[in-house]
Amino acid sequence: MRAGAAALPVPAAGSAARVRVRALVTLSAVAAPAIVWLAAVPLLGVRLLVPGRPGQPTLEIGLAVVVVVALIPSLGGWLLLAVLERITRRARMIWTVVALAVLALSFGLLTGPMATATRLTLGLMHVVVGAVLVTGLPRGSRRG
Repeated sequence: MRAGAAALPVPAAGSAARVRVRALVTLSAVAAPAIVWLAAVPLLGVRLLVPGRPGQPTLEIGLAVVVVVALIPSLGGWLLLAVLERITRRARMIWTVVALAVLALSFGLLTGPMATATRLTLGLMHVVVGAVLVTGLPRGSRRG
């Protein structure tokens, strides 16, 4: 540590401070794609239409779907990090690798037939959720 630099205390694994930080990160990871949706759909007029299963109609992605689909990996990421912190000293590193792999794999969902504007908008949503989670959730993690 540098001379004159104060060491910031790292909150305990279940501490209220850590829970508050991770809850705020989760809320941000849900808000970020919602903001993208609000900019793309009502403001720019993009229709987020994705093909349904064979024999099913095309689906239009609304704000509620965006929020729920962002919330699921956010809570799952938080849970995985909390479990890893309890069982390994390399929790942050393992979690980051897993999170980046999940983000990369999520782009596979964007390979179906859809308009370019839809693909770009959904891809941006994936990126903003991943960026918020990867940079925010591990903060304060006691284990590297």
